[in-house]
Amino acid sequence: MNPTVHSSAHLHAHTPVLRLAGITKRFGSLVANDAISLDLQAGEVLALLGENGAGKSTLMSILFGHYVADEGGIEVFGAPLPPGNPKAALAAGVGMVHQHFTLADNLSVLDNVMMGTEPLWRPVSRRAAARERLLAVAQRFGLPVQPDAKIGSLSVGERQRVEILKALYRGARILILDEPTAVLTPQESEALFATLAQMVAQGLSVIFISHKLGEVLRVSHRVAVLRGGKLVAEARTADTTQAQLALWMVGHAVEAPQRRPARSVGDAVCVLDHVSTASARNGGQDRLREVSLTLRAGEITAIAGVSGNGQVALAELLCGTRRAVSGTAQLMGRALPPSPARLVQRGVARIPEDRHAVGVVGDLPVWENAVSERLRSPVFSRWSFIVKRAAARLHARRIEKAFDVRGAGLMAPARSLSGGNMQKLILGRALLAPEQPEQRELREQRGGSKHDDNKKYPNRAPRLIVAHQPTWGLDIGAVAYVQQQLIAARDAGAAVLVISDDLDEVLTLGDRVAVMHGGHLGDARPAAAWTREAIGLAMAGATAGSLAGATAPQPKGAAS
Repeated sequence: MNPTVHSSAHLHAHTPVLRLAGITKRFGSLVANDAISLDLQAGEVLALLGENGAGKSTLMSILFGHYVADEGGIEVFGAPLPPGNPKAALAAGVGMVHQHFTLADNLSVLDNVMMGTEPLWRPVSRRAAARERLLAVAQRFGLPVQPDAKIGSLSVGERQRVEILKALYRGARILILDEPTAVLTPQESEALFATLAQMVAQGLSVIFISHKLGEVLRVSHRVAVLRGGKLVAEARTADTTQAQLALWMVGHAVEAPQRRPARSVGDAVCVLDHVSTASARNGGQDRLREVSLTLRAGEITAIAGVSGNGQVALAELLCGTRRAVSGTAQLMGRALPPSPARLVQRGVARIPEDRHAVGVVGDLPVWENAVSERLRSPVFSRWSFIVKRAAARLHARRIEKAFDVRGAGLMAPARSLSGGNMQKLILGRALLAPEQPEQRELREQRGGSKHDDNKKYPNRAPRLIVAHQPTWGLDIGAVAYVQQQLIAARDAGAAVLVISDDLDEVLTLGDRVAVMHGGHLGDARPAAAWTREAIGLAMAGATAGSLAGATAPQPKGAAS
């Protein structure tokens, strides 16, 4: 029987372990939290849902002391929690796994976990005991780590593991989990749920933030939904459905992308033949080991795998920021240049894994980020260094309108955008080709569409799209939008590579699916030839022989 947490002892509890009363927080004219009141019982899992920008992160930051509420108060185990004091929150037993990591890149895993747990006056650090405790917690939760590894050398997924372990190491009694299974295999998620069920039965209380609604229905006792900074719904999990939760979150019904086969698969756009790369400069182990892969026009190839197994190296190779040390890599029959600028010119569009650190320059305005990868184009610059601001802002407005980017406007810094709107900006920058002035004028004179003058101005739509974790951390509405755009790009003839830890996404988008483990890439097979169990086993390093019984029958005539 699958582990769940629905047999928790919380049913017998009466006094809340956590009480938020009338929490209001304003940032200028923006009301991020509007008089929100919530209770959490001992041994209860409360799922907190909402779109990106709904106020979830702000509310949790107030609870953990990173922000101070303008109005309202918090009680933990019946005692008032001092505002704006993370140390007091930790001492009260509140542990938080942040959506955006709070780790020191130049320190080891063990140093990060121990940080703040020992008094400064202690002459000798008790590292041996701390290491033993960390490894015990890691083994208990099925979240393996290397205590001496530098944080800066770890992948995004490995850093999230450290954040989870850091909270558990401190013995939290109230645990806030933000997307805790985003980087786990199905088998690891099952182990986490089983352990969570045991701990909840013993009185641990959890605030569970996830965009995987099926997961929410499985592990939580109650759900609370925020929209526009307000608490719009509370319900027992057993009394609701995924459709109802989605409706509460976005205010209207959400139509998820339906899996449909590619209309027609064209020629090879990109071919990798036994390609290997070196490890990253910072000492990370993420690398490729004799990887072969063919990406074809009009097809989505989805790569599954636990973060840190070569996905970053693959994405960086195809985007020009990492070189191959052996093997051959070709784009449209020519050598793949190790130059991001040249690859953009040759029709490669990228959607990077970390939209905050790599996807945008947070302090620059939205309009500059919208054209940042094409600044040398004669559409946006004169002599490659004088920016044509009017043309750049016009293109940014096209992206804003076509991809429904909502925020404070083109002049606002990109960091002010919610996660979903930031991803839409990156999508628009990657997928919407700039329109040359002569092309626009000719089209307007003819009263035609933007495709009317393709003879004089060839189609500049991307030939290859590299989408790395394209929906990581996004709400259900933004996920559906991003996935629909990738399907539309495929149908328009692009070769699309989707690298994702989310098996639902892999199986929804992938025409062919392959799995990475330890830098090796298995064969890309039709999605219908896979089962979730087989993908999960391959993500954990199972061999081809051990997968035979877990693989779905391959349809007759399917390509291998």
